[in-house]
Order: sequence, then C-alpha cells, then structure tokens
Amino acid sequence: MVSRAESEGASTAAELYARSGAAAYDLSAEQFAQILEDIQRKYLPNAATTEKANLCAGLRLEELALARACAAGNERAWEDFIGRYRQKLHGMAMQITREAAQAAELADSLFAELFGMNRRDGVRNSKLMFYTGRGSLEGWLRTVMAQEFINRYRKQKRTVSLEEQTEDGVQFAASEPEPVCSGEPRLEAATDEALAELSAEDRFTLASYYLDGRTLAEIARALGLHESSVSRRLDRLSAGLRKRILAGLRERGMSHAQATEALETDVRDMTLDLRSRLTQDSGSTTFPSRQVPVRDGRNKP
Repeated sequence: MVSRAESEGASTAAELYARSGAAAYDLSAEQFAQILEDIQRKYLPNAATTEKANLCAGLRLEELALARACAAGNERAWEDFIGRYRQKLHGMAMQITREAAQAAELADSLFAELFGMNRRDGVRNSKLMFYTGRGSLEGWLRTVMAQEFINRYRKQKRTVSLEEQTEDGVQFAASEPEPVCSGEPRLEAATDEALAELSAEDRFTLASYYLDGRTLAEIARALGLHESSVSRRLDRLSAGLRKRILAGLRERGMSHAQATEALETDVRDMTLDLRSRLTQDSGSTTFPSRQVPVRDGRNKP
C-alpha cells in the first residue's frame, strides 16, 4: 500500500516535471527526477522532505531542463539554446574583451565546451551538466564566460610579459556591468555589513586577488608577506565572509536554506558596489599599486 507521503511526493515530482517542459526534449520523468535528486543531495543532503521540496520548487526548472537536455545532446534543445543565448554570449564576450576577434574566439570556445566537443570514453563532456537551476541560466553562463576569460588571461600571462602585451596594444579592460536590480536586498545589506567589518589590509587583499586579478606573489610583495601567507589569508577571509554573511541573513529573517541559496547569487546581479567597498581604504597612499592593465581600466600604465 502506498503511503500518503509517497503519494504526495509522486504528485510533486509529476508537477515539477510538467512545469519544466522536459518532455519536449525527450527527458523522461524518471531522468528529471534523478536530476532533482542529485541537486537535493548536493545542497541539502540531510534536510527534511519539506526543505528539499522547497528547494526544488524554487529552481529554474525550464532552464534546468534545457541545459541538461543540451548536455545530453538533444537536437531540439540545442536549437532552442542557440536561439536564446548565442547572441547573448557573443555580447558578453565583447563586453569582456572589447575586441571583436577575441570576443568571437572566446564565445566560440565556450560554445564548444557547452556542446561537449571534448568526449571522454565516448561520453559527452558538457559544462552544462554543472548548471543546477538555482540561479538564471544567463547569469550562470556569464560567470562561466568570465572564468574562461580569466583562465586564458592567466595562461597568457605566464607565457608573455605584461609589458610586451601592453606594448602590443592588448586590451584587458572590460566595460562596467550594467546596473540591475537585485532580487534580494537582504543579501546586499548582509554583504555590505560583513565587508565593513574587515580591516583595510584584508579588503586590499580581496580586491587585489578577486577584482584586479593580481597573483599571490604580487600581493605578497605589496604586503611584505610570503605567498603562502597570502594564500592562507584568502582562504580564511573567504570562509569568514561566508559565515558573516550567512549570520547576517539569518538575523534578517532567512532560514539557513534560504541564506545558503542566496549566497549563490551572481555578484554581477547585485547593485552593491563591491569594488568601492573593498578599495575604500586601500588607495596607493596606503598600499603600493601595481600599474598594469586591469579589467576596470583604472590602473593603466
């Protein structure tokens, strides 16, 4: 005999499957249920059934179904994906590189990784498998694009000196992201509060590494520390900030699950000026500035 809980669970699963539109991409109800189960296991492994159901209900189900169907190689899903996001990806790439040829190369390279051109043991290896639906697919793609650009920049930096690149006219500055309204003002308030508690030196460390893309060695030289000390400080600061922000969100009425989900927000979707908060006490009069091209174009040689 089927229990009431099992019956309600089956009903909820069927509703989520219907909302996702996964059937249009040949994803079965069982396959989509497994995807949701994997996401629950990742984010709420020991949570109650109600919390897991709330997590799934808050996912971008249609975008999740599209992304996973693309990862599986569904032709219709890819047609929809290209129609919705190809032009946007090229726009993101152009915003980052500021140069048409580089933008096209960056966008095409990312498309290849999303499509799963690199196969392992005959299995597609698509980055879209990592999209979990907890934020918008467009925001996730923007984050992946930015990380791909940073990886390329750092790889190039190891083989060609910055001086040579500057002399050759290589552009690294990206335009400022367009301000948009954040969906969760409590996250911005908690983040602002946590950053305000940091010392000027800690803010300088975070801004140098995460905003300006400086290496551990460069930050260490600026602060008179060893690289390993800077690495440990970054780990400590990241962990400490997460705890402070979580605590701030809980104080503002969020549950632990809601606070954890809020931390998945793409920082580009926040109206809070992170650069201003992190650099307000780290001007060149306090800490030496490394004069290299950076993405906001402020410290040009």
